[in-house]
Formats: sequence, C-alpha cells, structure tokens
Amino acid sequence: MEKENGHQLEANTRDPTDIEEDEPLTWRFWRKRRYIVVLLAFFGFFNVYSLRVNLSVAIVAMTENRTVTDENGEVISWEQDFPWDSKQKGLILSSFFYGYILTQFIGGFIGAKIGGNIVFGVGIGATAILTLFTPLAAKHSLEMLLAVRIIEGIFEGVTFPCIHAVWSRWSPPLERSRMASIAFAGNYAGTVIAMPSSGLLATAYGWESVFYVFGGIGCVWLILWMAIVRSGPDRDRFCSANERDYIMKKIGVSSNKSIKHPWKAIFTSLPFYAIIASHFSENWGFYTLLTQLPTFLKDSLNFDLDKTGFLSAVPYLAMGILLGVSGYLADWLQMKGYWTTTQVRRNFNCGAFLAQTIFMILTAYLLDPTWSVVCITIAVGLGAFAWSGFAVNHLDIAPQHASVLMGIGNTFATIPGIVSPMLTGYLVTNQTSEEWKTVFFISAGIYLIGCVIYWMWASGELQEWAKTPEQKALEMTQHQRANANSYTNEALDMKGDGK
Repeated sequence: MEKENGHQLEANTRDPTDIEEDEPLTWRFWRKRRYIVVLLAFFGFFNVYSLRVNLSVAIVAMTENRTVTDENGEVISWEQDFPWDSKQKGLILSSFFYGYILTQFIGGFIGAKIGGNIVFGVGIGATAILTLFTPLAAKHSLEMLLAVRIIEGIFEGVTFPCIHAVWSRWSPPLERSRMASIAFAGNYAGTVIAMPSSGLLATAYGWESVFYVFGGIGCVWLILWMAIVRSGPDRDRFCSANERDYIMKKIGVSSNKSIKHPWKAIFTSLPFYAIIASHFSENWGFYTLLTQLPTFLKDSLNFDLDKTGFLSAVPYLAMGILLGVSGYLADWLQMKGYWTTTQVRRNFNCGAFLAQTIFMILTAYLLDPTWSVVCITIAVGLGAFAWSGFAVNHLDIAPQHASVLMGIGNTFATIPGIVSPMLTGYLVTNQTSEEWKTVFFISAGIYLIGCVIYWMWASGELQEWAKTPEQKALEMTQHQRANANSYTNEALDMKGDGK
C-alpha cells in the first residue's frame, strides 16, 4: 500500500510540462497546434509533387497530333501545339532537376538561420506562381520554358531541407517519425492525384488548365501557410501554454542565429554518411519508377495508354497510405520501450530495403501484367518504412543542424533524378524484356548496398559534436550528481560494515 501511495504522490506532483507525455495518439489534430503544422505541411508537399509531375502528363497533350478541319468538317491538316522531338521533351522534363540540385544545401542553411517556415512557404509559393506562367513561357519559346522550369527547381529545392528546421522546433523526439511521415505522405498524394487529374484537365479544358489549376492551388496554400505557421511554438500566439512548455522542454528552443555548424565533424560522421547512402538508394528506385514506369507498363506488359496513368499512380498511393502507418508504428515502438531509436531507424530502413531488393528482382522475372504491378506496388509502398528510418534520422543525430544535413544529403539524393532516367534511356534502346531486367537489377543492387551501409553505420543517438553547450552542461551536472550519490552510498555501506 505504501508503494501505491508513493506512485500516487509522484503522479500528482509531476512536472506540468510532462502532462502530454502519456496522452494517447488522437485524430483530433486541431487540439494541438503542432498537428495543424503537420497538416499544412502535408498539403505543402502535396503541392511540391503536383507542381513537379504535372508537366510530365501535360507534355503529352502539348505535343500530340490534333486535327484541323474546314467548314465542312473535312480534315485539312494534322498539327501539334509544340513540335518537340523526344530529345527536346527529355530536356524539358529533366530541366527541373538542374535547378533543384543547386539549392539543397542553401535551403537547409537559410532555414536554420531565418526559420524553416518562411523558406518552405516561399519555395512552394514561388513555384506555384511560376507554374501559372508556364503556358505563356511555352508559347514564347523553348528556351523560356526551360528557364522557367529550372527556376522552379531552384525554388522547390529548398523545401525538403528547410522542413527539418520546422521539425526541429515543433516535433518532440517521440513524435518525429509520425509527424514527418504524415507530412511526407503529401508527396505521394500529390503524385497520385496530379497524374490522372492532369490528363482529365488537359482533355476537357486544354493543356493550359493543368498549370492554372495546380498553380492556383499552390497559391491558396501559400496564403494559409504564411498566415498560420510560425517558426516555433514560442513564436505562435495561438499555441497553448501547456503545449508550448511541453514542446520546449522536450526539444529545447535556441536562437537560430547562434547556431554554428561543426563542418569537420559533420563531414567525418559515419552516421551522417549512412543517411546519405540510404537517401541516395531510396531515391534511385523512386525516380527510376517515377520516370520509367509508364513506359515499362506499355512496352513490356502491353498495357493500353489510358491504363498506364492510373496504374503508374497505384504504387505511390500505397506508399502514401503506409507512410502514416510506419510513422505511428515507429513512434509507438519507442514510446513503449520495445526498441531504441537506433533499432527503429535501422530495422525499419534495412527491412524495407531488403524487401525492395527482393521485389525489384521479382519484377524483372515475373513479366506477367498482374504480378509485375503487384511487385512494383509492394516495392514502392514499403519505401514508407525506409522513410521512417533515414528521412527523420537527421533530427536524431543533430537536431540543431538537421536542415543543413538534409540539404547536403538531398543534394546527393537528387543525382538519381538526373542519372537514372538517362541511364535507363541508354540501356532500354529496343524496349525488350531483357533490357528492362538490367534496369531492375541495378535498382535492386543499389537498394542492397544502401541497406548494408546503413546497418553498419546508422545511429539514432544525439552525436557528441551536435550537443549544445546547455546539453553538455546538463550532462556534466547529472554526471557529478551520479558520482556524488555513488560516493554517499559507498560511505553508508562502509559505515554499516563498521557497525
């Protein structure tokens, strides 16, 4: 009974800033300001990918032959709005990534300095505005269209790195996987919705409508994001005192301007290189399928063109759904104490990569339409668990520097977006099954290499070089107290022995 009373007393006197710690996960996101941030980040990433992939569908309508008839309804000519050849179309579609790769590091650095919320909003908002001008640029000249796409890539390049600056201020450690995974699910929701709807818009209202609709949606989101989201709970007057104190206690809040990045330690950190290798590997498979899946379905599996758009979206729908599941599961395993953070990151990431390796190989051999789509869907969908591994790992090892680490890592992870489509085009010259096997084998091999590197070097612990002076001082105080208690206990034991 005495023990029970002791527990009751402890429960009644615990720090009020811990009051949220034992609350069950809830769908009532509007009760917590940080969950509203997550929801708006989800729609932000929805825009990131819808603005990125809409051209891949619209360009089909822009370059397809259409008939011109006279007053009697007789066909007098076949015309294209834009007579681009395959090389020019490839250049247009890849031009986005030439700008995208340039601002990864810059986005993370600026986000850490002035606040990730501002950089995230401006990056997506500027891309949306430029999207509205895409039809005008295309009608002006090919060079103008390329310039607009490159500039769009420059602005969108800051989004992934700077969102880590948002999480570092809003996300308590045991909620990082969940919050980040839900937000990143917007990428795949944007892909799933933009691909088929762009085709419908182009057919019903003309290819220009694709850019006007998605550009307009992005502008509406920009207004909401800039009006609602602040850099941290301490800057948000609508964040309750209880939630603010809880977040600040769990993660701490320091001035972004005071951050000094330990560059030597960063570039000699094996856990950081494990994240880079994993991110590169995941993106290789992702971009290979994102750019080549419709062609593979048509050339090797003989799907009709009208079905390829829908089937190409199915794997990303699976990934979007599983991202929420994997995030909740990762946090739950840590909350319950079943796995440490390192175990969660390593097991989720490497388990997903091993499964993706297997299903990529199966896709290469099972050239049955149904089973190939199933294998590809599973391979892409399981990537959600990898995202609950490497994608939030920056926040574990160095929360104060997470946006910069993401910027550096995403620079390398963007390379597959440029190289993979070019390599596939070089390998698949005759559209044979054997050529496609090579493409899938390469992806499987890269997944396996990423798995091995991450398993060896990954860590979920705060790195020594990433600790703030306050954290080091606190650790020293705790160490001194532990030593003092140890000496006291030894003295009491010796005194007892003397008696």
